[in-house]
Amino acid sequence: MEDYLSQLNESQKLPTIHKNGPIMVIAGAGSGKTRVLTYRIAYLMEMGVDPFSILALTFTNKAAREMKSRISLIVGEEKSKNLWMGTFHSIFARILRSEAELLGYSSNFTIYDTQDSERLIATIIKELKLDKDLYKYRNIRNRISSLKNNLVTIKAYLSNQELIQQDNEARRPMFGKVYQTYVNRCFKASAMDFDDLMLKTNELLNRFPEVLAKYQERFKYIHVDEYQDTNHSQYLIIKALADRYENLCVVGDDAQSIYGFRGANIENILSFQKDYLNSTVYRLEQNYRSTQNIVNAANSVIKNNINKLDKNVWTENEEGDKIQINESITDSEEGRYVASSIFENKNNLRLDNDSFAVLYRTNAQSRSIEDALRRKNISYQIYGGLSFYQRKEIKDILAYLRVIINPSDEESIKRILNYPTRGIGQTTVDKLLIYSNENNISLFKTLELLENIDININNGTKTKLIDFLNLIKSFQLRNKSLNALEIIDEVLKRIGVINLLKAEGTPESVSRIENIEELLNAVKDFIEGQEDVINSEGSLNEFLEDVALISELDKDINETQKKVSLMTIHLAKGLEFSHVYIVGLEEDLFPSALSSSTRSDLEEERRLFYVALTRAEKKITLTHAKTRYRWGKLNDCEPSRFIKEIENKYTNHNFSKTKSLFQTSSASNSLRFKKPEKKSNLKPLGKTRNVNQKSIGNSDYTDLKIGDFIIHNRFGKGVVMETEGLGYDKKAEVKFDTSGVKKILLKFAKYEIVS
Repeated sequence: MEDYLSQLNESQKLPTIHKNGPIMVIAGAGSGKTRVLTYRIAYLMEMGVDPFSILALTFTNKAAREMKSRISLIVGEEKSKNLWMGTFHSIFARILRSEAELLGYSSNFTIYDTQDSERLIATIIKELKLDKDLYKYRNIRNRISSLKNNLVTIKAYLSNQELIQQDNEARRPMFGKVYQTYVNRCFKASAMDFDDLMLKTNELLNRFPEVLAKYQERFKYIHVDEYQDTNHSQYLIIKALADRYENLCVVGDDAQSIYGFRGANIENILSFQKDYLNSTVYRLEQNYRSTQNIVNAANSVIKNNINKLDKNVWTENEEGDKIQINESITDSEEGRYVASSIFENKNNLRLDNDSFAVLYRTNAQSRSIEDALRRKNISYQIYGGLSFYQRKEIKDILAYLRVIINPSDEESIKRILNYPTRGIGQTTVDKLLIYSNENNISLFKTLELLENIDININNGTKTKLIDFLNLIKSFQLRNKSLNALEIIDEVLKRIGVINLLKAEGTPESVSRIENIEELLNAVKDFIEGQEDVINSEGSLNEFLEDVALISELDKDINETQKKVSLMTIHLAKGLEFSHVYIVGLEEDLFPSALSSSTRSDLEEERRLFYVALTRAEKKITLTHAKTRYRWGKLNDCEPSRFIKEIENKYTNHNFSKTKSLFQTSSASNSLRFKKPEKKSNLKPLGKTRNVNQKSIGNSDYTDLKIGDFIIHNRFGKGVVMETEGLGYDKKAEVKFDTSGVKKILLKFAKYEIVS
């Protein structure tokens, strides 16, 4: 026993050997909370507590497996396998299977996952002949999930006029009917969804006192990991089960409560001492992960929250580097700065890619980082989502653009023929495909012939198809006189996809809107980058070629390579990295504009920033841009208030002195780019270390010759294939590793010669 207890510091040891009574362990970031929870359970078993009477609840299967594995090493696998340890859902499913008949279910009831639930709801919406645009199955499922997590059964919903009025105002007065039908169908099929596992457990414990007494007696010692993330339903179950013996140990950190949007209630941990008046509170305040500068900076931020538990996180680690704060002129420059910094740190410190993580508030922000990393040949991985150009909404918009350029692109036409929804079903598409295949013509040509051929399509559907055809033709006509940004802007307005996503009003739809907005940003970057490419017009066709190259590079990534991690801060919780970059630290982006209207929302945003800071072991870089492109306009940005909350003694600031090369036009909602002035004093951005280099200054770009290797600010590394002209008008044809062959005018290009 002494062997593993000796691995604990005094603060960790006290809650580990505290056997009886309610305790709360407030565990600061990197303070060893998992070790305490694991060793406490092992200690109880070595003190003679029956493992069958120990319940441990986690939020992930991974956490449960890791803890059980560690416990096995101490007490042996035979004992540890008898623990009731797992996620809330797995443990309560186990209880419900034992007691299912009391609730009218078979013990072999099916558990519906999210896709199962969505399919059933979609079927019900179709059967009730409801408008699919108003009753989107994902929105309906999310609404039902939220109600269940707040213990609002269908009976409670139907008696609550306020909830019914909310749905009437959202133009879905039949929501109650859908909810009722969904509940009935699940019960008829002897099926429960994930939310039912909580809802039905609460029902079981409330309706059947003898069942509650049975499990209170069984679970004499209850442990809850990440208590700050529990919702109302989970809180009530824990409280009911612990009510008899009150041997409840909860572990968590109020400063890392960041899942309010999922229903997590920070009040559960803040009010623990009120719920259990005889409770003991232990604090794990020594951080073993981060440097002193990082720990102190994080403390200086979180102290601005009012609703918090007192603790003083500290560390004996080295002082470490100060937090680097970098200001860029634009969000594109921000991406290039991050990629260059990772490149330099990798070389100078001899680090692998997996030492680095780039964290952002929204998924859409990955695009500029991805582009910049590709051009530096740095492998990366997106966690919790797809690479930017693989996201559904982006592929949908790109399909429109491809059809404008190439109307024979059958796959793209099939993708957008009923997007957004036009009432064109798969049966109609099949008929069109059969005709085009039998007559060896394109699908688009079939649409053009539609009024003169008979393929058994009713007049209403024919009208919709002809409207689609005319829409594409109008885009093709407009594309002759517009650049890539302007035509995409027009496509988005005409198809109305943004308004449809806004009407959904879900976190998923907000994320999709942000991604579409970022697509416009990508076009802006592309046009800006083409300014030194000979004969480039910034056309749609050129942009699609550029995207095709990017998509192909995604396929070529070696899956065995170590990679830079790109993820939202929410996904980063629980992880740690040597070097962390937190990007987009601007007001209305982080903190989010949607989360700044109330103190509770703002404090959750601040906790999210605290989580981001405490992911880092050695070094943190914070970045923000002075301007960020939003919906066709270049907006001035204000640095996030969170930057100002870090005490100056823990930071270094790097302010950009570069002038922006583009400006907005008041005459148009689209961005108009200003060509750089004809001067030769544009300096290369950044330095490439550990290589022999000749920087391009006021005149020495004329020395560039065939065979030279260069690193271009936008196109990455390449080799000079041809040169022509002299002096001020010298041009070069360069074969870039990731961007193909480009012919560039050297007086405007930003690059370095390397060898």
